[in-house]
Amino acid sequence: MLFTDRVDAGRKLAERLAPLAGEDVVVLGLPRGGLPVAAEVADALRAPLDVCLVRKLGVPFQPELGMGAVAEEGVLVLNDHVVRASGVSQAELREIEQREREVLEDRARRYRGDRPPLEIGGRTVVVVDDGIATGSTARAACRTVRNRGAARVVLAVPVAPAGWGEQPDPDADEVICLNKPVGFMAVGQFYADFSQTTDEEVVSCLDRAVARESEPSPGAGDGSTRSAGSVPTNRDIELPVGTMRLRGHLIVPEGAGRIVVFAHGSGSSRHSPRNRFVAGTLNRAGLGTLLFDLLTESEEHAQANVFDIELLAQRLIDVTRGLRERPETRALAIDYFGASTGAAAALWAAAELGDEVGAVVSRGGRPDLAEPRLPAVTARTLLIVGGNDHVVLELNNRARTFLRCENRLEVVPGAGHLFEEPGTLDAVAELARNWFVGRPGPDSNG
Repeated sequence: MLFTDRVDAGRKLAERLAPLAGEDVVVLGLPRGGLPVAAEVADALRAPLDVCLVRKLGVPFQPELGMGAVAEEGVLVLNDHVVRASGVSQAELREIEQREREVLEDRARRYRGDRPPLEIGGRTVVVVDDGIATGSTARAACRTVRNRGAARVVLAVPVAPAGWGEQPDPDADEVICLNKPVGFMAVGQFYADFSQTTDEEVVSCLDRAVARESEPSPGAGDGSTRSAGSVPTNRDIELPVGTMRLRGHLIVPEGAGRIVVFAHGSGSSRHSPRNRFVAGTLNRAGLGTLLFDLLTESEEHAQANVFDIELLAQRLIDVTRGLRERPETRALAIDYFGASTGAAAALWAAAELGDEVGAVVSRGGRPDLAEPRLPAVTARTLLIVGGNDHVVLELNNRARTFLRCENRLEVVPGAGHLFEEPGTLDAVAELARNWFVGRPGPDSNG
């Protein structure tokens, strides 16, 4: 075994790439497994991080066997030997290519949101994956980088088959591989933990890199001339609530004027991949976010607590007031994003806090559970419901009859309660971003 996991592999690969530090470098990771490796390299080099979107073309009857790959910029790389040996027709090949290109486009939206690809023209680009099997995916990645104007292309991987990379590569100026073991059968055999990387982990890697880019570079001063709300923050925190402490994750991009506090639904936590995905979109739009646990681990086991909206709302109120005591958030205007039962808690808390909360977004929410407090809500409220979530849609329509504040209902076509269908969570994130960004920032004279 060569590596504990992808993070371990990334740190070891970063040591080999250390001579690049200080150059005009961009690090591109191949989704999904290459991103945790690339993130460690980017951190070590203090370089920006992005995805290099490539999709393997699998043989129809043996999809794990790659016969080529497609990448952005219309790049197509084929392994002619595999294509001939498998007997795949040109029509089958075109169909598979089209399907994989559609996946590429969807993942570009999911991973980057509205953020454009990094500009790589005239720069050194390090293309990183978690390992090489056939090499077709890596070749496609390097070729697309070359087509986008990179001055120098470095392909870097932790492990590859013996003998790989010994011949000159027409698509890369330099190939770096830490290990080329004999008896190579699959990349995963050289990792103790080779569990699948999720889309949410990819987004998280990219979000952390964006937040890091906004931090002051070492030796650039302590940022004391900035306003309190402009100091970039990206870290886990603990929030005192009565005699207990709740865990959360706080991100404040540089120059943020608002922060969105997330209230998750039943059975979820600050680690909710859906809320983290939405939070990433908001961070890229310059908004701060706080994802925190409404209940302690012991409290979550009692179902009564999960549906105690008044209790959850009070927790949210306490956390909101706690943000006023923190130097990095005390100057920020506050909004809420609630999902499922968390949306009821957000509306209840907004009713109690009045003008202290500027806007509320509910995703698949249960506003009916906060019905007694809805007429007192003054925050602008957006209700987002899946078109296939018929019961919750009816409950949200009823809730609007109780709201006296500015409000709107948005229905996402084809979406169920959890917004798991392709593109539906992207729609939620875009709607939420637009609702929050449309708000003015805090009064600088206040």
